[in-house]
Amino acid sequence: MIRAIAATSTVAMIALMGGIWYVSQDASDDQFAQCRSSTVAGGAGAIGGPFELVREDGVTVTDAEVITDPTLLYFGYTFCPDVCPLDASRNAEAVELLEERGIMSTPVMITIDPERDTPEVLAEFTDYLHPRMIGLTGTDEQVKAASKAYKTYYKRQPSEDEFYLVDHSTFTYLVLPETGFVEYFRRETTPEQMADTVACYVTHS
Repeated sequence: MIRAIAATSTVAMIALMGGIWYVSQDASDDQFAQCRSSTVAGGAGAIGGPFELVREDGVTVTDAEVITDPTLLYFGYTFCPDVCPLDASRNAEAVELLEERGIMSTPVMITIDPERDTPEVLAEFTDYLHPRMIGLTGTDEQVKAASKAYKTYYKRQPSEDEFYLVDHSTFTYLVLPETGFVEYFRRETTPEQMADTVACYVTHS
């Protein structure tokens, strides 16, 4: 049964935006210029990087082993009450739309709650949403390293029991094999818009 996350707090978004400044794209030498409407100050290379995490089948994997197709990468957790299941479902729907166009892609969720999100819990969550969705967990240090690489924010709310919530940023990242991070999507992006954008990047990669 899917239990899932807390809505992202204003503080979380302020913290994230303080670390990443999104600006209008204006680079004539950008091979993906016609695909994106914004980019990251400092270039796309400022986001993303290597990680080592534990896949939902219990196997330790690297980013190179996970990102083998155009990948929609999301940081969330399975106990999230509303935001995460909605975002993950949206990402799964975009993957289905892409497959109808002959483009294979992979939805991935990296938990920011490794204490509760064991590989078994993640497997139940991802299998329900999409057969190709990959859930990743790990030690606190491994998860923090992946989050830092993608400039995401998360913070556990104070609680004396196991029913705590976690504030977190809610961007979904498009990561291409070998190329790395190329685009981000906000919560209001529809599955259709996401699929169109991913298809553009795939066409021009």
